[in-house]
Amino acid sequence: MTNKKTLLLAQAAIIAAMYVALTYAFAPISFKEVQVRISEALTILPVFTPAAIPGLFIGCVIGNFFGGAILPDILFGSLATLAGAFFTWKLRNATPFLAPVPPIIANMLVVPFVLRYAYGVPLPIPLMMLTVGLGEVISCGVLGMLLYFALRSHKEVIFRNL
Repeated sequence: MTNKKTLLLAQAAIIAAMYVALTYAFAPISFKEVQVRISEALTILPVFTPAAIPGLFIGCVIGNFFGGAILPDILFGSLATLAGAFFTWKLRNATPFLAPVPPIIANMLVVPFVLRYAYGVPLPIPLMMLTVGLGEVISCGVLGMLLYFALRSHKEVIFRNL
């Protein structure tokens, strides 16, 4: 493997581990129809490195699996995070304030259907879109942007050689 591939693999693994750790550390608010998954703040990282895309996906799969999620949640919830991360990466050269939008929208559109059809949550889907969306705005929009501004001035050191 080249140094660049090794670096990308290491970054993806670290990001996956951070996602899992944050999901567990904040488990009481990471699941259910009203959730603020703190680990979703990491969905800002594709702005800095493409390694965040697989890292976030794998972290979400592991976090959901060991968090007790059922198969449709593991699959579709993780795919929502993957889509959000990919489209955040696509927006990396746009204004940074657009970066949290893809994961907010992806999770707002996918997670309520998982809650309804996989877990049988009886709340109306539009209400769950609102609650999941608000949680994502807090985690991706507020916390993610705080993380962005904290990392922005150090990106050459943290994400060098990419």
